Amino acid sequence: MDVTLPPPIMVSSGLLPTDSLLESLIQISDEVTAIEKIPVTQYKNVSTMIRRIKLLSSLFEEIQETTSQLPPSSILCLTELYSVIRRVKSLIQACKEGSSLWNLVRSESISNQFHVIVNEMSRALDILPLSLLKITTDTREQVELLHKQVKRVDSLVDVKELQRREELLEVMMSTRSKSSKSKSVIDFEKVKVIMAQIGLKTPIDYEEEISKLEAEAEKQAGTGGLIVVSNINNLISLVSLSKSTVFNIEDHKTVQDEFMHKYSQQNHYPSSQSTILNIPDEYRCPISLDLMRDPVIVASGHTYDRVSIAQWINSGHHTCPKSGQRLIHMALIPNYALKSLIHQFCQENNIPLTDPESSSSSSSHLERSPSMKRKLPEKAVDHISATKAAMDTVKKTAEFLVGKLAMGSIDIQRQAAYELRLLAKTGMDNRRIISEAGAIPFLVTLLSSNDARIQENAVTALLNLSIFDNNKVLIMAAGAIDSIVDVLGLGKTMEARENAAAAIFSLSLIDDYKVVIGSRPKAIPSLVGLLRDGTTAGKRDAATALFNLAVYSANKVNVVVSGAVPLLIDLLMDDKAGITDDALAVLSLLLGCSEGLKEIRKSKVLVPILIDLLRFGSPKGKENSLTLLLGLCKDGGDEVARRLLMNPRGIPSLKSLAADGSMKAQRKADALLRLLNRCCSQSSKPVE
Repeated sequence: MDVTLPPPIMVSSGLLPTDSLLESLIQISDEVTAIEKIPVTQYKNVSTMIRRIKLLSSLFEEIQETTSQLPPSSILCLTELYSVIRRVKSLIQACKEGSSLWNLVRSESISNQFHVIVNEMSRALDILPLSLLKITTDTREQVELLHKQVKRVDSLVDVKELQRREELLEVMMSTRSKSSKSKSVIDFEKVKVIMAQIGLKTPIDYEEEISKLEAEAEKQAGTGGLIVVSNINNLISLVSLSKSTVFNIEDHKTVQDEFMHKYSQQNHYPSSQSTILNIPDEYRCPISLDLMRDPVIVASGHTYDRVSIAQWINSGHHTCPKSGQRLIHMALIPNYALKSLIHQFCQENNIPLTDPESSSSSSSHLERSPSMKRKLPEKAVDHISATKAAMDTVKKTAEFLVGKLAMGSIDIQRQAAYELRLLAKTGMDNRRIISEAGAIPFLVTLLSSNDARIQENAVTALLNLSIFDNNKVLIMAAGAIDSIVDVLGLGKTMEARENAAAAIFSLSLIDDYKVVIGSRPKAIPSLVGLLRDGTTAGKRDAATALFNLAVYSANKVNVVVSGAVPLLIDLLMDDKAGITDDALAVLSLLLGCSEGLKEIRKSKVLVPILIDLLRFGSPKGKENSLTLLLGLCKDGGDEVARRLLMNPRGIPSLKSLAADGSMKAQRKADALLRLLNRCCSQSSKPVE
């Protein structure tokens, strides 16, 4: 539960009289302290906060009783406290009215929200001039004590709540096992204890909890929280099954006996168990009304049996049968949590887990491959199955998110792009599957979005996808480069610009794309602009991208003309930027063109910097410093050579590297010393 708290309000003392402010404070404080039935989850945070508000209420009442003028700073403090107490009330009401299970799952997040409010209370009390207020000594001491407490308080997360949450998650995870041999059975006695601990003790409590979870799922679906909605739906399934199991044990036994009696008479299972078993409604397909064997989720969020919904879609329908909502894509995402619960229900009631047709099909397949199980150990088979299931889940998720990119509202597109960004962050398989789902063209389109977050998420998702080499080709083929360059130069956020630079670096790892990117008039100037204006990370991304592009000779001139050289030299002196080695590498490449050499030679500060780097730089930095000095001293670089010779640290540093540096550094230091010797021999003064 992410509670949307009312924003802090600032009320001018000129607009709100002191009497009205105090009346408002006393009224809202009374409303908070009068709250009954404190929610079981967040009990400690809620009760502690109510106690604090009660103490402050006494302060407000005493201030109201005085007739003297209040100092201006106290008016500001009281205004801030009104805002704080208003937010406290909203948070407590959200905890009371929301789902207890969802509050339990989000216990740390909600505790952090309480902690934020406590910090706001502390800042408000910082400006309260207690010494100027005519209040009793007891009240003053209590407020001072409260101030000290809230200043040093840490986020309060109830250890017992965390333990309950871990137990709940353990139960939820037990439904995820896909191997029939390792199938975990839900411990409903444990579930019953957890439910009771958070206040769910009667069937009515369970029904109310389901309603609250459904309301939370609807609220989260409106913001595009796809993963969150899935988790809430899993909780709804668990509560529904727990209700029927915990409160209807005798009914289950009667149903099972009746079913077994009929089965013993008929020696076969009827085509539809719905005529015999009291199957929970949530386990029935809304189309066929039969027990679902393979529940899947469609784009609308509703669950159907795969066979039934597939027949519906294949017959030409493009709407959700239950809601009538148009399906923005036809992907069928497995509902593993519900499938596991149905599996357990079938086991408890001796219902066959597969239809006769599919069973015979499976048997004949196994008969054709009798040695299959002997070829692989059981753990290996389970691992392969789990890996395949994981890949299938990623595929369905990617297809689902791509559908949201294509047809969703702005909010949905923003969330879908963000989740694709996260999904593409790890694993080459994920990046391959996302591109195969058709995400790249839609992400490229979103680069021109007017929504800053959509643009940022889209360019970052493309960056993550480009790490997979095949995707580089697809991204370029989708015409992304012009849009990425536009984001680089005029992105709506600095992070979007920086990630566009990183994407250009990634794409330019392929030699042919160095030419394509460099030919775009705005590409290199925009990178140079980021080199000047970006954050530390942005400057590094720009420098590495410029280095990649400058490997292609034709791009070197564009880098120089765009004004990169002075910026790179300035970055050598910027310890905070921390990109000395990157700047040196680019400068070393720019020596390869006459324009670059000419521009670098103009600098009067470069030689002393390079000499210092010979002593204190990294091994790579020392090598590039030597490359620059050697290039500057060659072919008419007499002025640079003289400056190097005149620096008292120059020759000792070169001799030290010639003796103890890396192999490349030794070779370049020797070459530079020989060149300096030739310069000195012309003036009859050799290097010593």
